Amino acid sequence: MAPRFLKLSDVQEILNISSPQAYALVRSGDLPAIQVGGRGQWRVEEAELEAYIQRQYAATREQVRARDDAL
Repeated sequence: MAPRFLKLSDVQEILNISSPQAYALVRSGDLPAIQVGGRGQWRVEEAELEAYIQRQYAATREQVRARDDAL
């Protein structure tokens, strides 16, 4: 059974981004996350990561459409 929540290091690996980029996504609210434990470790629900990815696909499609329409 896959874990419900992912560490930010897992998010970094899945998205192929750096640690600062992952923290920036969480801090900006673009990627919803929770803090758990005494040290406030960030965790991202797998469903939230998938929703973020889908939003990025939609935004990219819109950018491409807008660029094509401008030509």
